[in-house]
Amino acid sequence: MIEHFQWLPFLLAISVLTMSPGVDTILVMRNAATGGWRLGFLTSLGICMGLFAHATLSALGLSVILLGSAGLFTAFKFAGAAYLVYLGVQALRSAMKPVGMTFSDKKMSKPLTAWGGFRQGILSNVLNPKPIIFYMAFLPQFIDPSYSALGQSLFMASLHFMIAMVWQTFLALMVHKARVWLARPKVAQVLDGLTGILLVGFGVKLALSQR
Repeated sequence: MIEHFQWLPFLLAISVLTMSPGVDTILVMRNAATGGWRLGFLTSLGICMGLFAHATLSALGLSVILLGSAGLFTAFKFAGAAYLVYLGVQALRSAMKPVGMTFSDKKMSKPLTAWGGFRQGILSNVLNPKPIIFYMAFLPQFIDPSYSALGQSLFMASLHFMIAMVWQTFLALMVHKARVWLARPKVAQVLDGLTGILLVGFGVKLALSQR
């Protein structure tokens, strides 16, 4: 299987997808800004763990059922949209408070825990139907019918996992390096405000999308 795998086309496509700004990037950078690079790393870990769920659904054909049922797909889409809007509103509420982002345990009255960051990441990914559509359209091009579709899908998800973890951890570290600048209340307000607007925008866009 591996000797016939189309490495270059797959890795190029996945790398471009991973580095394209989106919800994942926003969540990782914001959580790294508010809780340090480790929280950004755990958020990324949650996001990337969701890839295996999408790969499994794709391989087992459950996503075909999901995409074939208009009602089920719509419900799933609105659940994901609502969660993104919820995260956006939380960020906007944080922007209302003139407090800079810090990196100690006393940084806020209700700090986001390690589990909270991981949970945000995995929910934002699993509740987003876009990766299902992408995996259904993309992964079959690289699957050899002579071997297990599930095994190959999980193998490709593992490659995606590694690339995404490296990229998003790099982003988290870069944000952490800028912690002095981010500690300024006005800077934190602007970043929270932009994050909130973008997340709400992604949520609304997802809710209004036809697919």
